[in-house]
Amino acid sequence: MKVEAVMNKEVITIQQDTTIQDAKNLMTRNKVRHLPVVNHLNQLIGIVSDRDLILDRLKDKEDPSHAQVHLVMTKQVITAHPLDFIEELLTVFYEERIGCIPVVHQREVIGIITERDMLYTLIQLTGAHQPSSQFEVHVENVTGKLADVTAVIQHHNVNITSVLVYPGETDETKVLVLRVQTMNPQTIIDHLKSEGYNVLWPVTPGEQV
Repeated sequence: MKVEAVMNKEVITIQQDTTIQDAKNLMTRNKVRHLPVVNHLNQLIGIVSDRDLILDRLKDKEDPSHAQVHLVMTKQVITAHPLDFIEELLTVFYEERIGCIPVVHQREVIGIITERDMLYTLIQLTGAHQPSSQFEVHVENVTGKLADVTAVIQHHNVNITSVLVYPGETDETKVLVLRVQTMNPQTIIDHLKSEGYNVLWPVTPGEQV
């Protein structure tokens, strides 16, 4: 999935001479926590968060009622391109511990994506927002195992909502987490077990977890 499919295109921006108080008011009215700072060409030159706008940080250096955002904005901004992959951006959010990323094309701000946007996107990628069931299958880490498991599901004429692959306990194994569009996947699970697959979840009554 590309960033352009998820980003908020209605970006609220400010300029570097906007006062800190005006920026705070703008955040409050629009219920946002970050404001990209742009020049007269709508080119990104910085960003401020609600934490940046704590007036106490200025102490006696500036009159808080007239202090401008350029005094507190972050100038080295991590940005994304609209054609970047969301999956890669998840890593950036995690490693950099940031709350939002402006989306820029030729220096111009054309969108913004926040932690909340990323969380919702992750929900969509996993299919958890749709009526469905999930099960986990422990398989050998060899070519073709995913295709074999999905062939069993296809035999039951059930749609697959999402597939995630987790590493197993060793490099020789992996865990397939499949979400399917049925509220009762037991026949699929029984079929997988009859083919020799180790279904980790759900656990059949009487089996050990």
